Amino acid sequence: MIEQVRYNGMMNKAFVKEVEQDDDQDVAAPTIPVGVKNYMTPAGHLSMKTELLHLIDVDRPEVVNIVHWAASNGDRSENGDYIYGKRRLREIDRRIYFLTKRLDIAEVFDPRVHFGSDQIFFGATVVYENQSGESVTVTIVGVDEFDPLKGKISWISPVARALIKAKAGDSVVLKTPAGEDELTILSVDYPE
Repeated sequence: MIEQVRYNGMMNKAFVKEVEQDDDQDVAAPTIPVGVKNYMTPAGHLSMKTELLHLIDVDRPEVVNIVHWAASNGDRSENGDYIYGKRRLREIDRRIYFLTKRLDIAEVFDPRVHFGSDQIFFGATVVYENQSGESVTVTIVGVDEFDPLKGKISWISPVARALIKAKAGDSVVLKTPAGEDELTILSVDYPE
């Protein structure tokens, strides 16, 4: 929000009040229930660690250099490079903070320990059929790794909670807002 006072058609900077808003707020990160561990697969942990190191070693120094260069050009109030650079720096710092906190509390669990098992635990890739006859493949992963478009669901999601500890051939009931759905487990796989 910008409040401006004009005097004789001229805008005086002494009367300009800028209220800085972050219109680029981070999407709320998935929350981890109190008292629950932040389980992660080794691949998910490596991915987050790689992103953190890239932000610290590459992205942040580049943006700091741009902001330093832009600041040396004089008037910062209308300097797009400076304003955008400062905003980007805040985004990077927020992400670094988030990743550091999540990695600090991470419990890396390797699903390969269950290789050959037909019971569903963390890290399992499960093929199930719902009441409509639709076949669905999901992999149960950590809260920070979920990606529904790639079939990765969080282990605390309703579907994963319904599936965990069941075995291939079992049927489980999934409670949804639309009612109950019966899921028949067709197969359970773990990485080798």
